[in-house]
Amino acid sequence: MAYLYLAIAIVAEVAATTALKAADGFTRPLPTVVVVLGYGLAFWLLSLTLRHLPVGPVYALWSGVGIVLVTLLAIVVYGQRPDLPAVVGMGLIVAGVVVLQLFSDMSVE
Repeated sequence: MAYLYLAIAIVAEVAATTALKAADGFTRPLPTVVVVLGYGLAFWLLSLTLRHLPVGPVYALWSGVGIVLVTLLAIVVYGQRPDLPAVVGMGLIVAGVVVLQLFSDMSVE
């Protein structure tokens, strides 16, 4: 159940972060509501996740998956295009998360 909470938390955080640009400094009501509710839900579910899983690997998954998903949404929604260094950097982040999850004793409590 903890990984389900984490997955939903990541989706909520990605939605909130993507809506942050559309909120335009919190001057647009609907995107602002998405930001506030998304971050609220994300952090609540993250706190439930941390009852059962260690903070280091959870935060690595949260941030790594979040970075990639926000970037993909920025491409689709805002037409932003990452350059080669951005893609390489995100690849390194994903590789780090994979190494942490597969090979580190930190992932097991």
